[in-house]
Amino acid sequence: MKFDIAVLPGDGIGPEIINQAVNVLKKIAEIYGHEFNMREGLMGGCSIDECGEPLPGETLKLCKSSDAVLLGAVGGPKWDSLPGDKRPEAGLLGLRAGLELFANLRPAVIYTALKDASPLRADIVKDGIDIMVVRELTGGIYFGKRGRVNGGPMGESAFDTEVYSVAEVERIARVAFEIAMKRRKVVTSVDKANVLESSRLWREVVIRVSGEYPEVSLNHMYVDNAAMQLIRNPEQFDVIVTTNIFGDILSDEASMITGSIGMLPSASLGKGKPGLYEPIHGSAPDIAGQNKANPIAAILSAAMMLRYSFGLETEAASIESAVVNVLNKGYRTADIASKGAKVVGTYEMGQLVADEVESLNS
Repeated sequence: MKFDIAVLPGDGIGPEIINQAVNVLKKIAEIYGHEFNMREGLMGGCSIDECGEPLPGETLKLCKSSDAVLLGAVGGPKWDSLPGDKRPEAGLLGLRAGLELFANLRPAVIYTALKDASPLRADIVKDGIDIMVVRELTGGIYFGKRGRVNGGPMGESAFDTEVYSVAEVERIARVAFEIAMKRRKVVTSVDKANVLESSRLWREVVIRVSGEYPEVSLNHMYVDNAAMQLIRNPEQFDVIVTTNIFGDILSDEASMITGSIGMLPSASLGKGKPGLYEPIHGSAPDIAGQNKANPIAAILSAAMMLRYSFGLETEAASIESAVVNVLNKGYRTADIASKGAKVVGTYEMGQLVADEVESLNS
């Protein structure tokens, strides 16, 4: 099979980690007989330096014409003084909008080999945690009407409006249920239906969509309780689906209980559009070019791309199994190293995963 992939290395450690993800993809192509046509584009700070803007039209065109987009990381102190619409992060927002990406997938996995890195007690972590947070990405309070009002006895006031349509909730709910069908078949819908009218609509629509998936168990949880339960008993969760603002908060909380942000990938999906795949960590300019960055999140993002954009489940699972095997053999980059670990650099970790993929398929 042949696929076109837009590769956006970005800033800081982005090029280093993306190189390792690309090398693993090349190994997958070699083993399984696929052809991955990878074309690079500029986005972020590097694009500002070269083109004067964070997302050139040429890059957006490249992404739209591709089957998927693989992104490294963007941003850094060098560009922090620029106006908001000229900063590297504006390129990411523009890319999400341009590709009409409405569903953000954030897996939070505590690997058995790394469970000591989790801030949670061992009796809570047990043999590991595997949660998928599905966040609505283009609606809700972040995109509702906002403004400021002068006057009144309390002085100036400000407002932000939470708005969701039936269609917006239906499409994100279906994404969650489809993912759950390939996992443990449990969906937890998180809202604040005891207070917010938008949450009451959210819950009604999710319940209705659940009727299309009789094999999936649906439960509901208020966001404050969900935040507590992620710490108290994360094992209960399989797929969490929630609004933009609640998903923003809960996905970050879920990532922190893993204890290793350098291990976590993400995907942003739209209906019939190229998906965007990127690690959740930043550009870490302080260690750029030093062979210290952890490439595993980028490699796992590539695995998500194989699964969700290309439908290559076996190939995606092969990469994920290779990562687990490498960790079980004691190899670590500095950010996840513990006493007695075999500490390796960015290139070495990437090569170990690629070699393990080959070994698993020999």
